[in-house]
Amino acid sequence: MPEIPPHPPQRPLRLVVPSGSDSLLRHFTEVLGGPLGKRTAPGIVAPHIFTVERVLILLTVGAALLSIAVKQYCRTNGWESPAQFYSTCYSDFPELFRNRGIGDGTLPIFTAGASLEYPVLIGFLAALTALLTPGEGYSAARSLAYFDINATLIAAVWIVTVIATARMAGRRPWDAAMVALAPGIVLAGVINWDMWAAGLLAMGMLFFARNRLVPAGILIGLAVATKLYPVIFLGAIFLLGLRTGRWRPFIVTTAAAAATWGAVNLPVALLNPAAWESFGQFSVGREAGYGSAWFAYNLVAGQTGSSVLEPRTINLLFAGLFVLSCLGIAAVAVTAERRPRLAQLLFLGVAAFILCNKVYSPQFVVWLIPLIALARPRWRDYLVWQGAEVLHWAATWMYLGRITSNGPSQHNIDTPYYVLAVILHMLATAYLMARVIWDIYQPAMDPVRRQGMDDPQGGPFREAPDARYFPLRRGGGATSYDGMHALLDKSATEPRDQRAKGNHA
Repeated sequence: MPEIPPHPPQRPLRLVVPSGSDSLLRHFTEVLGGPLGKRTAPGIVAPHIFTVERVLILLTVGAALLSIAVKQYCRTNGWESPAQFYSTCYSDFPELFRNRGIGDGTLPIFTAGASLEYPVLIGFLAALTALLTPGEGYSAARSLAYFDINATLIAAVWIVTVIATARMAGRRPWDAAMVALAPGIVLAGVINWDMWAAGLLAMGMLFFARNRLVPAGILIGLAVATKLYPVIFLGAIFLLGLRTGRWRPFIVTTAAAAATWGAVNLPVALLNPAAWESFGQFSVGREAGYGSAWFAYNLVAGQTGSSVLEPRTINLLFAGLFVLSCLGIAAVAVTAERRPRLAQLLFLGVAAFILCNKVYSPQFVVWLIPLIALARPRWRDYLVWQGAEVLHWAATWMYLGRITSNGPSQHNIDTPYYVLAVILHMLATAYLMARVIWDIYQPAMDPVRRQGMDDPQGGPFREAPDARYFPLRRGGGATSYDGMHALLDKSATEPRDQRAKGNHA
């Protein structure tokens, strides 16, 4: 993974302090003496050893250790069903190590005839970590070592993701604490390799924010070779190019991403076509997966005697709904009075993909966490959403424990409660989408733009006005809002009694 680019030389700016900008966090600071005063200068005065990034790294390390503690029962007693579900410590790593022959020397991608139902780069990761696992042949000890190696690497990628998020957040680096302390990553980060895709995407966004388009494209291509969802980044910058008339960022980034994806995939497609095709064949032919709306529908249909949805029907419905969602996001992008921010469009696209998809595994929440920290850094909404995701995470394991154990009913979750947990997760995600859309149409309410910033992740689109050919051109650049930002910043820093006096007058 390339080195994280440093901040470009610039005049120091006062950082946005969470206790001063978020009403929820302000209440939690009372036990420490209240929110930070306006006469301090974070970002200008040297913080000595405890810089923002160092504190974020410490928070991430602590959260990573907690994520391992969550899996401690299985690390001690092994990954066996149904105990691994009832103990909520399931992970794909030991499962694949045992049941795909990885522990016996079969390396995905490299061994002839070996297949893995994941994109190519995950196959590389599965094989590489198998080579790093000491010993030979399958054993419980080697399975544990395989899990620990992957968990350690994911912790490193988690730290990189946090730092990348902080560095592209402009004056709001503390928003990266949402990623560092995310309950969703603590509970689901070491289920699979999804953290790698999130980290590569975050790095690609950071390079794009620094106007380094080719490295950004390379990282996006690697991210797409890990999971498909980062390709939505290219759709987001396409919409920004449409809005601003600046097409070079989209063309250069897309070309670099396509070349990188091809460089990773084509050798495998030529040398081991069966392995390369396995992911596509599995995705198209699989039934509705756990956590999706389609799976919940089939559960209810099965209990009521209705017809269940076949994979082909689900594929068509998923494709149709996702295309409609993308058209809706495009409509928002071109009708908003002010150009949307890149993170807002990307979050909307990935969230729509998740809601329409035929599967929603608990670890997919990792995809959205860095994006919501950049798109709408409001702790109240974030924690409500994370609470719904934690409930869905727990309900999934209880449901799987039930169907794998056939144990006493008092130890299992009933199907209606599992379906309700799926619905709650979907409603919480849809709520965040609605709030992001509200911020797009009401930029004065956008937590980021309230601080006088246009688009910290926008890179070549930052401060860009609307294109001359744009049919709804209404001065969508940042300059027409400078006065509003100054007023909002002044209002946010005035003492409460002074604001009240001004309002009374």
